[in-house]
Amino acid sequence: MTEIDVNQVLAQMRALTRAAQGGVGAPEGPANGGGHFSQLLAESIGKVSEAQTQAGELKTAFIKGAEGVDLPTVMVAAQEAELSFQAITQVRNRLLSAYQEIMNMPV
Repeated sequence: MTEIDVNQVLAQMRALTRAAQGGVGAPEGPANGGGHFSQLLAESIGKVSEAQTQAGELKTAFIKGAEGVDLPTVMVAAQEAELSFQAITQVRNRLLSAYQEIMNMPV
């Protein structure tokens, strides 16, 4: 997973807030030359989904006795899928916490 620049995220959140309140400055493109946060988040979720799908397919292949699929490979894939899911869950929790904190700020 790539590092997220907090200042870019905050700038995007401020621009979205201004746009939602009818102000000027709706984001047209990436802030400060970086990628869209929503695109990065969607790609990360897609990668987690792929890891879980691959782990499930390996488990199924191992159960069916397919050649070339051994237990350590299945266990590593399952562990990678679990860790990536835990990581994306922590990102979601922190985003939700930041959102709640911003919404509770006095104006």
